[in-house]
Amino acid sequence: MGTDYETDVVAWASEQARLIRAGRFDLLDREHIAEEIEDVGKSEQRELATRMAVLLAHLLKWQHQPERRGASWEVTISSQRQRIVRRLDKTPSLRGCLNDPDWWADAWGDACDLASAETGIGMDKLR
Repeated sequence: MGTDYETDVVAWASEQARLIRAGRFDLLDREHIAEEIEDVGKSEQRELATRMAVLLAHLLKWQHQPERRGASWEVTISSQRQRIVRRLDKTPSLRGCLNDPDWWADAWGDACDLASAETGIGMDKLR
C-alpha cells in the first residue's frame, strides 16, 4: 500500500478510490475504508442532531423571551425545520434517530446549553 491513512487521509482516499476503480481489491485498506464509510453515517446523524438542537434552542428562546421575538428567530426556526425535513427525506434511515431516547437527550441537552448561553436563562428553567 502506498499512502498511509494516518499520514495523509486525503491522499489515502484518492489512492483507495483509484484502486477500487482499477479492480485492485487485494490492495485496499479494508479496515480504514469500513471506518470511513461508518463515519459518513455518523456525520449525517451529527448534522441532524445539530440542526435539531438549533431548532429546539430557538423554540426555547421563543418561549422564554417573547419580548425578543423577531424575524431572525422566525427565519432560523423555519429554515431548520425545512432542512431537517429535507435531510430526513434524502436519508430515510435517519428517522431511526427520532426513536432513540439517547439521541433526543443529547439534542435536548445541546439545545438547552445553547439557549442558556445565548439568553442567560438558567438551565433549571429551560429543562
